[in-house]
Parts: sequence; C-alpha cells; structure tokens
Amino acid sequence: MAAAAELKLPALERLPKETTNQWVYRSLRQAVMLGMVAPGRPVTIRDVANILEVSTTPVREALRRLASEQALEERDNRRILVPNMTAARFRELCELRIALECHAAERAMPYMHGQKLDELAAIDKRLDAASDSGDREQTIALNQKFHRFIYEANPNQTVMPLVESVWLQLGPFVRLALSRLKDFYQVDRHFEAMAALRRQDPLGLRIAMEADIRDALTHVGTNELLKAYVESPESVG
Repeated sequence: MAAAAELKLPALERLPKETTNQWVYRSLRQAVMLGMVAPGRPVTIRDVANILEVSTTPVREALRRLASEQALEERDNRRILVPNMTAARFRELCELRIALECHAAERAMPYMHGQKLDELAAIDKRLDAASDSGDREQTIALNQKFHRFIYEANPNQTVMPLVESVWLQLGPFVRLALSRLKDFYQVDRHFEAMAALRRQDPLGLRIAMEADIRDALTHVGTNELLKAYVESPESVG
C-alpha cells in the first residue's frame, strides 16, 4: 500500500445554520465527488480534522455517512481509503448513470426553455474554458453543474440523491477519464443535448446524454487501467 498523501479539500463556506457535522460531511463529500481523494492514497481521520480545524468526532460521523454511500471506507488502522474498483463495478456504475440521467433529463425537458437554456449554455461555456485551461477540479465541478441544472429544472424530480450517489462512487476515478478525454471525446455531446432540448426532442436528448457518459467514462473501465491508476494516481496530475 502506498504511503499517505497530503489531502486537499474544497474551501466550502459554512452555510447559515449549518452544523459542524453537516459542513464536514459536505466538504469531504465534495472532495470525493471532485476526485480530490485519490484512490490508493490513504489519509487519516486526523488529517481531515487538522485541515478543517475541527475535532475528530464530526470527521468520524462524515466518514460513517460516506461509507454507507460506498464512497469511502475506514480500515483497521484509522486510514480512510477509496473502496476497491473493478472493471465490472465501474461498468455497472456507468450503466446506472446512463439509466438514471437519461430518465432525469427526459423528465426535465418540458421545463427547459427560454432563459434556462441560456443559463445552461453559459455553464457549458465556463466548462469549456475550464477544460481548455487544464483546471480539472473546476472542469469536474462545472460538468456536474451542467447535468444538475438540467435535472433540477423538473420541480418534481426525486432522482438527484441517486445520481449523486453514483457520482460519489465514480468521483475518485474521474481524473483518470479526464486525462484521456481528448482521445475519446470527439463530439460535443453537451451541444447535442442542448440542441435536443431546444427542439424538445426526447429521443435526441437521450442519445446525446447516453453518448456523453459513454464517451467520457467507459474507455477507462478496464482492470489494467484502474489498477495502474490506484498504484500511481499522480501520473495523471
């Protein structure tokens, strides 16, 4: 097992009336979702507590919640690790993303028009700029914002907790996908999705959303690539 690495956590402001436990959980959850917790690189509960300047108690509670979501796990010696990822599990998570997010996008379509489409295009423009500049954390965050903006346009949506659960489990491996994106993501699927939304074309939207996820992720779902990344996550920056 590799030695412990310095942990980075997002600088999240505490929300009004947010408890320490809630803030610690949100910070650690966001770190996992943005790929800031590298697979194969353990950190300790004390590391997290020191970075966030809190006691170990809220960190333990956050870890317990994230473990129940299969995002992190605690080993016997109090190390925090990303759970093992196999090619079969990776493919299963990708297929689950496709099923959930195609459903969410189609259900949100009637509510995506006018100003909302303009706002979505603005998010995508910022995403392109972050990607071009090589800012991987911002690229991941804005990509999630693009998808979330569509799904949450549906005032009756109940799918986001399920979607975010899958994002959490895939999060530590998104940097690996980004490192190979230019070789596999040849068509702007977000542009296709926005065009389908403007046309109110559910089939076109489903095709674009499914292709977006497949093109971005499935090319890294092999045991060889996943194992190599766990052994040396710094190799992709």
